[in-house]
Amino acid sequence: MSHKHKKPIEIDLTESKATPAEPATSSAAPPEASPPDLAATDLPTPVPPTAEDRIAALETDKAELRDRMLRIAADFDNWKKRARKDQADGEVRARESVLRDFLEIADNLERATASLGEGKEGDAKSIRDGVDLVLRQFRSKLERYQIKAIESVGQPFDPRFHEAISQAPTADAKPGSVLHVLQKGYLIGDKLLRPAMVVVAAAPPPPAEASTPTAEAAGAATPEKAPARTEGED
Repeated sequence: MSHKHKKPIEIDLTESKATPAEPATSSAAPPEASPPDLAATDLPTPVPPTAEDRIAALETDKAELRDRMLRIAADFDNWKKRARKDQADGEVRARESVLRDFLEIADNLERATASLGEGKEGDAKSIRDGVDLVLRQFRSKLERYQIKAIESVGQPFDPRFHEAISQAPTADAKPGSVLHVLQKGYLIGDKLLRPAMVVVAAAPPPPAEASTPTAEAAGAATPEKAPARTEGED
């Protein structure tokens, strides 16, 4: 019995790699999805506001602004009332402080007049010393409030601080300077509180010139001529 050689069967291995459960996939990328057509979508179309809507919005804004302005006006009015009250209270406190200081001077003057009314005898020096004491106290009170007297005697006349009452010719003072002070002036800080009433010096009149001799005096001074002699007289 002869054995014939059989030809081996060729099997394509490339086709057998893909299994029936796993389908062959293509290496190409899937196509990109195209953007949706906006014209095809159903978007709501904006409706423009009507005239009534605009009027209603403006009325609302107007009401809000009016309410805000009324509140601001009320706050400002309250602030003005508080400011006036604070100013009035400050003025009252300032007056009270000044008057309280000067009441001490009034008390001292009353004591001085009371002692004189009781018949107590005193010389002029003691009375003057008491008045000087009150004046010193008065000046100290003025200095506390920055009030000082204006030095005027011998100073040039200044209409900003002086009020001229009259002029007096004199050779003892420079013309145009203050000769006498009738009422003192005062400054409060750098501001004029009261001008000083002064007498201003004026140049003295020139001396009178010597009078010329009159005709009678000239005739009296000349010697009289002797009468002429006539013929026949001895």
